[in-house]
Amino acid sequence: MSTAPLLASAPHKKIALPVRVEPKVFFANERTFLSWMSFSVLLGTLAVGLLNFSHDEIGFGSAISFTVVAVAVMIYAIYTYHWRANLIRKRGSGNFDDRLGPTLLALMLIVAVVINLALRLRQDVKGKEKKG
Repeated sequence: MSTAPLLASAPHKKIALPVRVEPKVFFANERTFLSWMSFSVLLGTLAVGLLNFSHDEIGFGSAISFTVVAVAVMIYAIYTYHWRANLIRKRGSGNFDDRLGPTLLALMLIVAVVINLALRLRQDVKGKEKKG
């Protein structure tokens, strides 16, 4: 009879054990997706409000820029959701985080707000020059 442990292995041999994925991992991925979609719907609502309540070219341009950002957020959300779901299904042990996507979306949103602000300020300056 051997005195070696039952599961002892050679130093270079790996034992493959099935990895169980908790259901909460799938739900966390879905919850993150829904959060991004909620943000994009909020941006879309802002764009529709700008489109309906501003009656000039600046409002139209701002509405278009916010619509582009909202669509970009939607595309990012669906891509990230499927990418993470695929990793979870394959039981990947890699990184599930994305540092580039949210940064680019935030920069796009900042650019849209700054363009809106700059166009409005330029309109106000031109309006004051015509009066004065």
